[in-house]
Amino acid sequence: MKLRRWASTATAVVVFLGLSTLTAATSAVAEETTATGYVALGDSYSSGVGAGDYDSGDCKRSANAYPKLWSAANSPSTFDFTACSGARTGDVLSGQLGPLNGSTGLVSISIGGNDAGFADAMTTCVLQGESACLTRVQQAEDYISNTLPGKLDSVYDAIRSKAPSAKVVVLGYPHIYKLGGDCSGGISEKSREAINSASDALNDVTAKRAADHGYSFGDVRPTFSGHEICSGDEWLHSVTLPVDESYHPTAAGQSGGYLPVLNGLA
Repeated sequence: MKLRRWASTATAVVVFLGLSTLTAATSAVAEETTATGYVALGDSYSSGVGAGDYDSGDCKRSANAYPKLWSAANSPSTFDFTACSGARTGDVLSGQLGPLNGSTGLVSISIGGNDAGFADAMTTCVLQGESACLTRVQQAEDYISNTLPGKLDSVYDAIRSKAPSAKVVVLGYPHIYKLGGDCSGGISEKSREAINSASDALNDVTAKRAADHGYSFGDVRPTFSGHEICSGDEWLHSVTLPVDESYHPTAAGQSGGYLPVLNGLA
């Protein structure tokens, strides 16, 4: 009798454990299945400034921007596009994270260029000559090395807190200029080299911070190679009107430069 009672109890424990494991596995599968929404965060390189066909808001979100193109091709369960022209890390934290939740399966973001003052650096380079350009670009690099990492950490921590199941793809920035290219005027070659070097520094810091948070980094420099300003087949605007589109990807840059990188990592 005791042996039979022990066997019955053991059987019950095995069945219970099996059911518990099955329930946990089922819950995990259900959570993974529901985490299929896509949220696109970031700055003007993500909102699509320079690519045309904007919505009516101040953020200049383009129908030709890579988040829109990815969403149209992949039909996520939900799509929220909060990237905004001019955004800095603080703007992402204060105004872009609302749609993130447990059902978010994919997050993309480009951020950091405005924090580092790239727009002001480009303006300085164009209007004030080589010496002022090199000084301003060095200031941007100092900021990238010393201050930007902590700001990126704050953004990346907030994303994980609000969207714990999401695959996060952090996208970088292209080189602006092809060195030794076809440009006969404009800023000096030394200034172009400095600007590209600052872009490398920004990408390096962003890639390191992304990796330390378990996020994927999408390097767009290879896809833009041969399509920088001075290449003869530009996917980036030079100085243009409206002026805020200057040094931003064209529609071809969004579809040919950014979208393939997101496709490869999403």
